[in-house]
Amino acid sequence: MTTNFVFILADDLGYADLGCYGGRAPVSPNIDRLAARGLRFTQGYSNSPVCSPTRFALMTGRYQYRLRGAAEEPMSGRARGNPELGLAPSHPTLPSILRDAGYRTALVGKWHLGYPPHFGALKSGYEEHFGPNSGGVDYFTHTDREGKHDLQENGAPARAEGYLTDLLSQRAVAYVRARAADRAPFLLSLHYTAPHWPWETRDDAALAAGLVGRIAHLDGGSIRIYQRMIHHMDEGIGQLAAALEAGGLLDDTLLVFTSDNGGERFSDNWPLVGGKMDLTEGGIRVPYVVHWPRAVAAGGVTGQLAITMDWVATFFAAAGAQAHPDYPLDGASLLPVLRDPGRCFDRALYWRMKHRDQRALREGKWKYLAIGAHEYLFDVEADERERANLAARHPERLAQLRTRYADWSATMPSVPDDARVSLIYTDQDMP
Repeated sequence: MTTNFVFILADDLGYADLGCYGGRAPVSPNIDRLAARGLRFTQGYSNSPVCSPTRFALMTGRYQYRLRGAAEEPMSGRARGNPELGLAPSHPTLPSILRDAGYRTALVGKWHLGYPPHFGALKSGYEEHFGPNSGGVDYFTHTDREGKHDLQENGAPARAEGYLTDLLSQRAVAYVRARAADRAPFLLSLHYTAPHWPWETRDDAALAAGLVGRIAHLDGGSIRIYQRMIHHMDEGIGQLAAALEAGGLLDDTLLVFTSDNGGERFSDNWPLVGGKMDLTEGGIRVPYVVHWPRAVAAGGVTGQLAITMDWVATFFAAAGAQAHPDYPLDGASLLPVLRDPGRCFDRALYWRMKHRDQRALREGKWKYLAIGAHEYLFDVEADERERANLAARHPERLAQLRTRYADWSATMPSVPDDARVSLIYTDQDMP
């Protein structure tokens, strides 16, 4: 039987924001229901603690460090018109491989992998796209950080009235209904901007006019506003699940929900430390919810180490598709774990950030973390808050992981000197 794919990506969601991950507020009943009827990962990671690099990995199934555009932390407005800062159309992608295998493909939501005329969702394998190109937009005016209108439909500027989260949910539901009618196999990438700033709920349209050109919204927001933004997204996901079920597609659809990186200023990352832009656990450990009734048993939990780029290999395996031989995948298929959550396999995961010269390696229970000249060794199974530095107690283990990291790093392009780190706020903005 043919498997359909729905990949839902939240933006800046904290590890513990959802009820199924210990959330303190009832903001996610629909996602929680998918988790109860499916599989939840407790050791799932994003490829980066910031958005566009993770998206490079999600599209290619490879470490983002292999691509120049992903060295931007994150990609900013300076990428406009730059032929180097984006996902090259010549690079095989998750949607292009599945499209060539007979799948319909659509991106509803955020692209953030380069600007026209050099880059775009339709140039990289998606047949349809509705959403913004940039990293963040206002939920009502749909303008980016520079105050420019940024809502696209199939490569052309688009105008639509309404709250962006709802617009994306509605488009996703319409796409599923169309596929239910024609029974074509499909990949739907639903990449919300929620709960990314600006801090606007469905009822905050009056705020939007005053935020044009300043959507980082450093003087606004609250935990309660942020939680309502998650709830709006959750409502849309519930509508999408209902459309899949009504169309007779739910059992044969592999649905994955996760976040592009760890939480931001109002997020709940408990018990993790740090957040967006950090290689501490709070910046890279993210929720993974998998729902696939035909193959995934209800109520499962797995401790398998996993990372964003693994979903490319997993989807290819489920579809019977092959990666391009000139672009071998760095990710591993999680298909055996989806079928048997106890069937974990050993592996090592690696990260680096130009910001603060951060490096990290996770292998088994051990994590090597370096920030500038400082090195740390943590047993993150016993100490997920990364407070007990075991470097002096286990110098041999520290040396082993340091060497392993250096060996991996030597296989990657070096960090470009001109790669830019774009910080939204600093200590002068908030303590």
